[in-house]
Amino acid sequence: MHHVYSNVARRALIGAALLVLCLPAAAQQQNRISITTGGTGGVYYPLGGGMAAILSKYVPGLQATAEVTGGSVDNLKLINAGKSEVAFSMADAGWEAYQGIDKFKDNKVNARTLMVLYPNKMHVVTIEGTGIAKLSDLKGKRVSTGSAGSGTEVMALRVLAAVGIDGRKDLKQERLGAAESVNAIKDRKIDAFFWVGGLPTAAVTDLAATPGIKIKLIDHDEAVEAMNKAHGPLYVKGVIPAGTYAGQDKPSPNVDVWNILVTNDKMTDAMAYAIVKTLFEKKPELVAVHKEAQNIDFKYQAVGSPIPFHPGAKKYLEEQGVKVN
Repeated sequence: MHHVYSNVARRALIGAALLVLCLPAAAQQQNRISITTGGTGGVYYPLGGGMAAILSKYVPGLQATAEVTGGSVDNLKLINAGKSEVAFSMADAGWEAYQGIDKFKDNKVNARTLMVLYPNKMHVVTIEGTGIAKLSDLKGKRVSTGSAGSGTEVMALRVLAAVGIDGRKDLKQERLGAAESVNAIKDRKIDAFFWVGGLPTAAVTDLAATPGIKIKLIDHDEAVEAMNKAHGPLYVKGVIPAGTYAGQDKPSPNVDVWNILVTNDKMTDAMAYAIVKTLFEKKPELVAVHKEAQNIDFKYQAVGSPIPFHPGAKKYLEEQGVKVN
């Protein structure tokens, strides 16, 4: 009797040991998250890298990595396909995904906001000598409207439509990211480009600092009303302050759209809570990575997101006295 019992006990112990061996792997897999960002020349990528480092450091058992992507539209599709867990997006692209309209007609995304980040500023960039002084001058010119699958492209076409220009027909459309656009304009392969990003955007800083080139930002805040009428209350008038870029001697009135950090509705409340709490508490470390992180503020959480917050994020924000949808 004694012998049989010890056999069972031994088997139970071995079983328990195997279970323990299997657990870390399962736990690790569950707690590996991919943060999708944008191209290397923008702000999403460095900021996402900073977030990944902070989350990996401070959330026990979590391994976060930041990925280079085409931007908002691609990111939302990756979230939907379960290929990433956290994504940077512009509010307008997030709204389309959540509603299942336009680029997301057959691909509605159950997106949920984790936090509102910073205002993204539309830049319409050209250089001296192209003969472009206002939006209407872009007609017939070689213009990049942003990389395919980016929020920049969505917004660029809307800015143009607001002043009666069809971005696909009325100009020679190129589809390049920020860094590629800068190289193309330096080589005189394009005359102007659209870019939506934080201030300063590294690629634009690089262009402005190039010897023999004087940068010109084209004012375009007159597009806001028509854009909101057509697409919902997503855009606000903003300004790129004088001196943001070398040789930019006057402020440039522009169109702003908020950036949001999103997930899908499958993320657990505990995970969403941990991510948002950690990023708010370690904000100084994010600001050290990119100064746009200064705009990650409780006061903007209620204004910047057209889509609902994840319940875990909402719980943390409500504990901080912030009411969100």
